[in-house]
Amino acid sequence: MARIVTANPQSIADAAAILRDGGLIGLPTETVYGLGANALDGKAVAKIFAAKGRPSINPIIIHVATIEDAEKIGVMNDDARAIATALWPGPLTIIVKRQDHSGVSELASAGLPTIAIRMPAHEVARAIIAAAGVPIAAPSANASGTLSPTSAQHVAESLGDKIDLIIAGGGSSVGLESTVLDLSGDVPVILRPGAVTPEDIERVLGTKPAIDDGAHDKPKSPGQLLRHYAPLTKLRLNAKGPEAGEAFLAFGPTMLTRAKLDPSIKNLSSSGDLHEAAANLFAYLHELDKGGFNAIAVSPIPDEGLGLAINDRLKRAAGAQQ
Repeated sequence: MARIVTANPQSIADAAAILRDGGLIGLPTETVYGLGANALDGKAVAKIFAAKGRPSINPIIIHVATIEDAEKIGVMNDDARAIATALWPGPLTIIVKRQDHSGVSELASAGLPTIAIRMPAHEVARAIIAAAGVPIAAPSANASGTLSPTSAQHVAESLGDKIDLIIAGGGSSVGLESTVLDLSGDVPVILRPGAVTPEDIERVLGTKPAIDDGAHDKPKSPGQLLRHYAPLTKLRLNAKGPEAGEAFLAFGPTMLTRAKLDPSIKNLSSSGDLHEAAANLFAYLHELDKGGFNAIAVSPIPDEGLGLAINDRLKRAAGAQQ
């Protein structure tokens, strides 16, 4: 099992040294925990794919500490600069054309002429990137296709000794992977919904982005493969309640009294708050997945705002189990 250490100046320096030496670390971000490697080191990036069992066609998001760092690896057009200025740091990845001499491993961008870049809001993540002095390739720190990790313990349980060090920085406050916005074409397109909504982007760009919600054999963005975010326990979506032998993932003011006493019931948000629901989604699925239930029934989630992202994860998880 990988060593878990609390974030502090020494552990951040240790993590930075491991990255520079070609190793792998688990690092906290506001979305989910990431599996980080030096993006400029092809052998280190290859270790990510090996540790996760990740398909090599699936590109990896490159994490930076500043907008200036992003401009060194990606061609930041006017829209990209406007979005980065307004919405970074935060749970938003932008896809732009690669700089010709970015130095980023071709493996990290799956051989595509584009690159996915994010500046995380989590202070520990940015401190590690800055201390390492290199951009960090970092997908979610879990075995490919399984539930994303929102705690250091989730990382350790999923990846075991395949990782050199895990930096614990608390639970992920957003709890869902970042929104991915493609700005490399003629029109902005959301390739993966997340906490940054179409309305947030429209306020910056003056136009509402299109949304690509399909599954892709050759994805341009992380999160486009159908087999993604899946627990081992079968999911039953849009359920009014649990059937015999099922756990229940509730939403809103339903079964509140029973939920306090019954470990088979978890309520994403009893008040119907989508932000609270997103933050709890993967953590609660992790808990229920260990319960030995026949299935996990899931309440309907409003398909608006952050609910778009929650439903995207649930549909992909259920689709992977068909």
